Amino acid sequence: MTRTVYVNGDYLPETEAKVSIFDRGFLMADAVYEVTSVLDGKLIDFEGHAVRLKRSLDELQMAEPCSKDELLEIHRKLVELNGIDEGLVYLQVSRGSDGDRDFVFPSEDTKPTLVLFTQNKPGLADSPASRKGAKIISIDDIRWGRRDIKTTQLLYPSMGKMMAKAAGCDDAWMIEDGYVTEGTSNNAYFVKNGKIVTRPLSNDILHGITRKAVLRLAAEAQMEVEERLFTIDEAKEADEAFTTSASAFVMPVVEIDGVTLGDGTPGRIAKRLREIYLDESRKAAI
Repeated sequence: MTRTVYVNGDYLPETEAKVSIFDRGFLMADAVYEVTSVLDGKLIDFEGHAVRLKRSLDELQMAEPCSKDELLEIHRKLVELNGIDEGLVYLQVSRGSDGDRDFVFPSEDTKPTLVLFTQNKPGLADSPASRKGAKIISIDDIRWGRRDIKTTQLLYPSMGKMMAKAAGCDDAWMIEDGYVTEGTSNNAYFVKNGKIVTRPLSNDILHGITRKAVLRLAAEAQMEVEERLFTIDEAKEADEAFTTSASAFVMPVVEIDGVTLGDGTPGRIAKRLREIYLDESRKAAI
């Protein structure tokens, strides 16, 4: 089925959607994005994604393409038009185009480009991957220094995914100055003696919307959480590990650099957090 997508105010068949070849998102990766999950036809954590989008735009001195209410309406309409029960809504805002290529930003009256599309993902919540658990490798983190801004500069994370695939694994955790920063598209955690450990927020990692929700739910469930730097060797010695992201929710990790965690199956805390997160997110979905 041909999807209906949104481009700069118009709902179009995906085959008719066009963006200028001079768009700065295409030429410079001068763009930001968000991905919002859909469960039961409703949006998960939309408010958090909208707030983070505005932060990313502000950090890059990029104009907002529309109001939050308008953005919500676009999301809901695309979900309806494409019949999404479980899946994702991808949103991208670029600085737009003034009709040519230049390193200097275009004039302030240049309209940003706003694009949204859906991805149908039946079984997103009950994913076989979450029951099996992920195997990861570690790689050097050579990205730019503002990973807190959710830009479309995703070449190295994509390469990291391919490195993991070549190693027969599912994903990679990145290492900088001896410490784990995050996964290629997720935040990273390990559990030791019942304590959840994850890196604190800074410019070095993405301020994950799912991360924020999961840590709040962990606290409400009286789980102990410590936000600090940690090494990959610490993670290898953990009882269990997991990642969080908007598209995979809470994903257990069962192997790091060939070292099996626990008994090699998803850990108790990761499974419980996934269960709690999905339950609470469905209740709060809009």
